[in-house]
Amino acid sequence: MSGPRLRYGLLLAVLGLACVAAGYDAWFRGRPVPLPDGPAQPLDCVSYTPFRLPGESPLDPNTQVSRARIEAELKFLSTRFRCVRTYSVSQGLAEVPAVAETLGMQVLLGLWLGRDREENERELALGLRVANAHPATVRAVIVGNEVLLRRELPQEALRAYIERVRAATPLPVTYADVWEFWLQHPSLAQAVSFVTIHILPYWEDDPVGIEEAVPHVQRIYGRVRAAFPGRGTFIGETGWPSRGRQRREAVPSQVNEARFLREFLSFAHRSGVAYNLIEAFDQPWKRRLEGTVGGHWGLYDAALRPKFPLQGLVVEDPHWRASFYSGGALAFLFSLMTWIGNPRPGGRGLPVLVLAGFATGVSLTAQCRHMVAANQDLFEWALTGAFTALALATALVLAYGLARWAGDWERLAPPASLLHIPRPPKRAADWLGFLRFAWLFAAAVVALLLVFDPRYRDFPLALFGPPALGFLLHALAGAGEWRAWPPAEEEERLLAGGLAASAPLIVAREGLTNGSAVLWAALSLALAAAVLAPHVAARRQARTRSGEHQGAQ
Repeated sequence: MSGPRLRYGLLLAVLGLACVAAGYDAWFRGRPVPLPDGPAQPLDCVSYTPFRLPGESPLDPNTQVSRARIEAELKFLSTRFRCVRTYSVSQGLAEVPAVAETLGMQVLLGLWLGRDREENERELALGLRVANAHPATVRAVIVGNEVLLRRELPQEALRAYIERVRAATPLPVTYADVWEFWLQHPSLAQAVSFVTIHILPYWEDDPVGIEEAVPHVQRIYGRVRAAFPGRGTFIGETGWPSRGRQRREAVPSQVNEARFLREFLSFAHRSGVAYNLIEAFDQPWKRRLEGTVGGHWGLYDAALRPKFPLQGLVVEDPHWRASFYSGGALAFLFSLMTWIGNPRPGGRGLPVLVLAGFATGVSLTAQCRHMVAANQDLFEWALTGAFTALALATALVLAYGLARWAGDWERLAPPASLLHIPRPPKRAADWLGFLRFAWLFAAAVVALLLVFDPRYRDFPLALFGPPALGFLLHALAGAGEWRAWPPAEEEERLLAGGLAASAPLIVAREGLTNGSAVLWAALSLALAAAVLAPHVAARRQARTRSGEHQGAQ
């Protein structure tokens, strides 16, 4: 009995650690964090893009913003900012200078340029009329935004547009792009009144962590000023995201966004650096282009609620207690299996069910938070909602199987391979076969994307955590009894092998400092081990028995 007892103790220890880790993460997100205070005076300039409501997008030419909406939003921003930066004059944004003038604000008027030459001509014609009609309000005209970065125009064509605008208005004229592209095209500085650079530590090719983010901005700002001594340098975009995937040391979070802005604003006001923050409001439409992180750069969320103050304590998740409520509710729900399960788990199965239920509840609450932050449309809600329900069902079935084994030391009914089931499943073991194949396939798809197209992909840790850990615990609980497991089909072994092979590739790409990548690799290996370990052990035992039989003969 020492073997089952030892495995039972190990099972409770692993489940207990999962509960502690999940609970600590929820508490950690809810603790008030002290940060250095930011400046109390009004801030200089902020990017204003009004497409914050569901279904709105500047990529849809039918989306129009009314003047009344602009008036309400600029009045809201005027209490905190002296200036707004726009990126286009189409879709109703030509009204921004007129509205800003009534509020005593200034405008960095952006003119959008792209591949469509006719559209560029219409944008320039309207932009020049608006700029020249409000010379006291328009601080400068920004001709094009990251056109070189997007490779939509060559430098010569871009410079021609800039020179045309400079000849048609007495206002200062500039162009805005990521700082590297100014250093790669230094002659472009001769065409502008001043150089406008974007410095976003999170998006650097070599991402910068929050501890070094503001010093990085300082170094880059000094480097660009030294490269263009005859031109002024303006930071046209800088900021930090509050949600999204981690990139090496760069972790998006509300606390980190508050820290970056407070430290940067203190530096800018102390050094007299002109700046524009990105951005006023969260932009849900950007999730389609840049993943979850693209929609969470605002100082306010899409409902115009401030994310954090510039003075005092900052809390990452004010609703962190909901994780414990959900954990408690699922612990109670799972524990009911000791009374209504058929057959019922024994008394030793109760702590297994309680611990598994709590860990599952906290994890799936984090998954629901992620869905709110990441989902873009009804299809994504349906897909992620279905997988979240599947994760709950999987965790419940796995916990019930573990509790039955713990209750009377019975040999676990092993997860059956999908291709071993000739009819709809009737037993828990059959359902485990279906569920195991489904999670293997889903994890393999995610791993494939994280290997070959990772830039805007999230790590779905909260979703895959309960199934991966549950299947691994099933394999560990059945250790020494591999002969009871049917051999996994070749398809499952291939999926598991590919999943295991992807883990080191993802960590190598993301770096060991990326905790999300390391955790995803661990979950991938756990899910792969649940398939491959019984298969390898069963084959080893089969060879041993074959050798013994030949020796006896």
